[in-house]
Amino acid sequence: MQTIEDLIMSAEVFAGLEPRMIELVAGCARNTHAEPGTLLVREGDAADTFYLIRKGLISLEVQAAGRGTLRIETLDRGDTVGWSWLFPPYRWQLDGRAIEHCSLIAFDGACLRGKCELDHELGYQLMRRFAASMVDRLQATRLQLLDVYGHASAPA
Repeated sequence: MQTIEDLIMSAEVFAGLEPRMIELVAGCARNTHAEPGTLLVREGDAADTFYLIRKGLISLEVQAAGRGTLRIETLDRGDTVGWSWLFPPYRWQLDGRAIEHCSLIAFDGACLRGKCELDHELGYQLMRRFAASMVDRLQATRLQLLDVYGHASAPA
């Protein structure tokens, strides 16, 4: 049986962290599950938890006036859901919904922020890793916007 440390170490976002850092991160983690349709994060709510997907799919969504819910991206095994826990005002910028049954590791964002304040190297390593994830997500969103709006005619 794998420990939570083993599960965390196997995730790309935490790959290469020193064992002592994995132990610190694991101290803020717990296993959880979500059924299809469960809203894990809601735009505007406090971002006090983030998730590592062990199994299943999570849809990142925004509410668009007059258009309803728009799916920005679908995340799967090994992806993290959320970086808003790292940046004030610690509020979600979008919704995250389970598309199918999900096995997740939930991380207490406040707990990890506190550990990062005490161990700046841990904070730097996590910031570096989550910044890379943010760049990937922003690129995916950019490509989706090009796909949606790329065929629109230019204003005269």
